[in-house]
Amino acid sequence: MKTINFVFLFIAMILSTNAYSKMLSKETLQDKIKGGWAAKTIGCTYGGPVEFKYNGTIIPDSVAINWDKDRIKWYFDNFPGLYDDIYVNLTFVEVYERLGLKAPADSFAQAFAHAPYPLWHANQAARYNILQGLKPPETGHWLNNPHADDIDSQIQTDFAGLMAPGMPNTASHITDKIGHIMNYGDGWYGGVFVAALYSLAFISDDMEFVVSEALKTIPKESTFYQCVNDVTGWHKEFPDDWKRTWFECEKKWSSEVGCPDGVFSPFDIDAKINSAYVAIGLLYGNKDFFKTMDISARCGQDSDCNAATAVGVLGTMIGYNQIPGYWKESLHEIEDRDFEYTDICLNDIYKLSYEHALLVVEQEGGKIDQVQVHIKYQEPTAVAFEKSFEGHFPTNKQAIKQVITQQSEVTFEGIGVVLKGYVQCTDNKYVAQLEVLIDNEPVETAQLPVSSSNTHRVDLFWKYQLPMGKHVITFNWLNPRTDAQIMATEAVIYSNEPPK
Repeated sequence: MKTINFVFLFIAMILSTNAYSKMLSKETLQDKIKGGWAAKTIGCTYGGPVEFKYNGTIIPDSVAINWDKDRIKWYFDNFPGLYDDIYVNLTFVEVYERLGLKAPADSFAQAFAHAPYPLWHANQAARYNILQGLKPPETGHWLNNPHADDIDSQIQTDFAGLMAPGMPNTASHITDKIGHIMNYGDGWYGGVFVAALYSLAFISDDMEFVVSEALKTIPKESTFYQCVNDVTGWHKEFPDDWKRTWFECEKKWSSEVGCPDGVFSPFDIDAKINSAYVAIGLLYGNKDFFKTMDISARCGQDSDCNAATAVGVLGTMIGYNQIPGYWKESLHEIEDRDFEYTDICLNDIYKLSYEHALLVVEQEGGKIDQVQVHIKYQEPTAVAFEKSFEGHFPTNKQAIKQVITQQSEVTFEGIGVVLKGYVQCTDNKYVAQLEVLIDNEPVETAQLPVSSSNTHRVDLFWKYQLPMGKHVITFNWLNPRTDAQIMATEAVIYSNEPPK
C-alpha cells in the first residue's frame, strides 16, 4: 500500500511540474520573438492607409487595402510616423537595456517625455504632465489626463509580453510601471491585456485559450473586461460571422466617455473597443495570417494599430519562419534600417527582446541550459481594479470658438468640463501663462506651449468632480503678446447623471 501511494504521489508531482513548467528551445523562443516584432510591423503597415478613415463603420470588403513588396519601405521613406506604436515600445526597451530589469518607473517616464517623436492623445497629455513635474502614476490618472482611457498603453506594451514568455503576471507588472505613465483604468487594461496575449502566445497555439486566459488578467468589474468578454461570448454565438459580433459590440460599447474628441462622435480611440477589435481579429482569423490582420483592420477606428497588435500576437504564436513569404518579403529592405527617432532596427530588437526574455525567465525562477529554456509558467491573475471618469456622464458638446483675451469667461452647468483649444504664436518657443479660476476660486496657472510644439498641452483646460450646478471659468492671460493667440474651440460638459 505504501508503494502504491508513493507511485501515485510521484505521478502527481510530475503532473504538477508539467502544469507549471513550460519548455521551449532557444531557437523556438528566438523565432517567436522575431515573429512578434515582424508581424507587428507588417500589420501596422497594412492598416496604415485606413487608419481612422472608417469610424463607427466596418471597412467594406469592396474597399481594397493594397499591398506590395515595397510597402514597408515606402512608409519608412515617406511617412515613418506611422510606426509610433513600435518606436514608443523601443523607448522602453532601450531603458531596460541601459538600466536593467529593475529600472525605476521615472526613468521610463523621462525617456518617453524627452524623446524627439510627436505624440498624441494620452501619450502627449502624459508627456506634458511629466514636463510640468508630475510623476507616474499621476501622469496617466484621469483627473490629470482626459485621455486616460485611450488606446496608448495598448499599442506600446507589446514588448512586455515579448520579454515575459509564459509569464502573464510578470508582463502585467511591467505594464503597471509603463502603462500608468499615460493611462489609467480601461486605458491601462488595454496594455495589460495585450501584453498577456503576447505572453501566452508563447506557450499555446489555441487562440481561444490565449484570449480567454489573457482576459483573466483584467478585473471582472471593469467595463474593459465586460466588453472583451462579450466578444468571446458573441464569437461562440456567431462563430462564422465576425461582422455580427462587430455590430453587437458597436451597439453596446461604442459610446466614448473620456476622450473629448470621441465624445458624441463616431471617432473612438477608447482602449476597450479597440481591444475588442483585436480580439475579433484573433478569434475569427482562425490563425490565418491575412484574415487575422484584415479582420482587425476592417473593424475600423485605429486600423493600423489593431491589425498590428492582432497579427503580432499571431506572429508570436506561429513564429517568424511560419509567416507567409508574401508578407515577409516587404521586410527585407528595412530590417537593418532604424525606426525613425531611434537607433534601433528590427534586427536589433529581435536580439534585444530575446536577451531580455532570458533575463526575465531567470528572474522569475526559470532555468536556461545550452539548448532549452525552462519557463516557470504563471496562471493569469487579475490586476487591481481602477475606473476612470466614475460618476461622470457627458451630456453636451458645444462649439464655443472663443478668443481668450487678458480676461475671459466661459460658463457651463454640470460637474465637469474639458475645453479644447490651441495656442498660436510666431515664436515657437513662446509659453502662454494662463491663470484659471472656477467660481472665483483659483484652480491653476497653466503653462501653455505653442500647440505645434512637442511640449504642448493637448486640451486647453479640464476640471472634474465639481458640485452639480452652474459654474463660471475665468481666464486671466498673464503674459499676452500681439503675435500670440489663445483660442477655446469646444467644450465637453459632464453631469452626475446620464442624459435622459
